[in-house]
Amino acid sequence: MQMNAAVFRKVLAPLTIEGVDVDAPRAREVLVRTVATGVCHSDLHVVDGNGRFPLDRPIVLGHEGAGVVEAVGPEVTSVRVGDHVVACLSGFCGNCPQCLSGHPNLCTGGIVARKDAETPRLSQNGQPFRQFIGISSYAEKMLLHENSIVRIDPEIPLDRACLIGCGVLTGVGAALRSAGLEAGQTVAVYGCGGVGLSIVQGARIGGARQIIAVDQFESKREMALRVGATHFVNSGEDDPVKAVKALTGGLGVDHSFEAVGNATLVRQAIESLAIRGTATICGVLPPDATIEFPWMAIRPECRVQTSRMGSNRFRSDIPHYLEFYKQGRLDLDAMVTKTGHLGDINEAFRAMKAGEVARTVLTFD
Repeated sequence: MQMNAAVFRKVLAPLTIEGVDVDAPRAREVLVRTVATGVCHSDLHVVDGNGRFPLDRPIVLGHEGAGVVEAVGPEVTSVRVGDHVVACLSGFCGNCPQCLSGHPNLCTGGIVARKDAETPRLSQNGQPFRQFIGISSYAEKMLLHENSIVRIDPEIPLDRACLIGCGVLTGVGAALRSAGLEAGQTVAVYGCGGVGLSIVQGARIGGARQIIAVDQFESKREMALRVGATHFVNSGEDDPVKAVKALTGGLGVDHSFEAVGNATLVRQAIESLAIRGTATICGVLPPDATIEFPWMAIRPECRVQTSRMGSNRFRSDIPHYLEFYKQGRLDLDAMVTKTGHLGDINEAFRAMKAGEVARTVLTFD
């Protein structure tokens, strides 16, 4: 079956819209008609060629997808044709030590992608294409393992639900799950893209009394304040660490978050901590990145930790977060700054790099 998809072929080159073949679903696989996809910074990392992802073959990018089940393969039990679903890159096996200990976001089982020796899910004239993080949502259809999707309430608009699959899940979960945020604590968020703004929302939902959003783009001020930040620091104009310390009466914050994948921001997040504070790194840094900071910059009994996809258990977390949306407690509408169609993907990347958007959502009519 052929479909249109946005294909990455060369670093720093625009994606091209091409006809790509998608295989029929096999055991435990599901074919989904893509309705909407968010445009995430992780896809831009690939285009910029910063070494975070393999580039050995053409790739169909995208991983923040939502749609409607069109077909199911043998042994599928979690969804049926017609179900509305959200895809999540935290696909899990259910049997490895991490899954069995309650951490499916750290699954090591590796069952959600087909093996290299098998017929590829995506191809073109017999040439295999790489499926990005087991999803590839910049395409009219997604062929997925059933453990990479979750059924959702069909009343929720799919052009909002798609955001939950990566950025919102990562950010809200970083605040509510990974960091161990307690009501009344103080927070600083470094980077106000889709993940950073979701951390702000998670901190608000969790009852933080002070939420300081930090970004180099002044355009992010209104976005951050709208979704729950109590203060905004323009790091292009002011030293963010000094500003955070000043806003907290010299104490620093109980929780800081790095939401970009930048070593400088990681250091600033660490230097912003109060005594016994926790810095949570949510961004994906280049593999060879190093983080250095003066020993005296870190306060007594502080912690520095990473968060992978918001420490999620997405089969339960995504429906819960979407319930927050239905209740008006999680503002997904504010996260959608621009909309477009598949052919607008390169413009979406440009707007992201320019700091103009929280998220662009592409829809498939």
